[in-house]
Amino acid sequence: MTRARSTPPVLTDDSRFSLPLYTTAEAARAVDVPPTTFARWARGLPTSIVTTVRGADARQPSVPFVGLAEGMVLAAIRRAGVPLQRIRPALEVLTTTIGIEHALASRSLYTDGAEVLFDYAAQSDGEGKADLARELVVVRRGQRVFADVVEEYLRRIEYGPDGYARLVRLPAYDRAEVVADPKRSFGQPIFARGGARVSDVLERFWAGEGLDELVEEFGVPSDQLEDVLRVASRRAA
Repeated sequence: MTRARSTPPVLTDDSRFSLPLYTTAEAARAVDVPPTTFARWARGLPTSIVTTVRGADARQPSVPFVGLAEGMVLAAIRRAGVPLQRIRPALEVLTTTIGIEHALASRSLYTDGAEVLFDYAAQSDGEGKADLARELVVVRRGQRVFADVVEEYLRRIEYGPDGYARLVRLPAYDRAEVVADPKRSFGQPIFARGGARVSDVLERFWAGEGLDELVEEFGVPSDQLEDVLRVASRRAA
């Protein structure tokens, strides 16, 4: 089996892993899944699939930035048609082989994950883990890569020097480039251009300000504002 490159150990004082920034509902909106879906990932038994900060009040933020990044990758896997009960075995394979925690938020998943799962499938005939690997990995031009939907989501993640996610480009939008960056606006979704919080722009629009005024004040192109409004209206319906 191909040995994946290891990622440096997680620093326990790294706020990406320890600082709760999102409620499960906010995290669900950010990665474009139903709130109940993200809640299952965060509160699953015996352990959650995404990183959460235990002990937080249910009405308060409990998902750190790394949990958001993990949730976005899980959203891609679900869009590939893989059921939840078959995701856990894949995580076991990745975590064991890559040898790190938080594999879903690691650059190693992007660089080595498809190879790891493909090799596991080749050596494990008839097992659920192998079946799942076959659903997620394809061979293209002689290389083992993730299925298109997973690959597209992984490209939305930028990684820090330690190999873990440091910024994600959120997937709900067609034209707007909206990112979550734990170093800006407490990780809340912002426009990549100008850095305005999406929630602030929406609040001003719902209060009656026109698109032209918002474009001028926040420096965001009108087509991106319209895209954000479309997504917000869809969620409110």
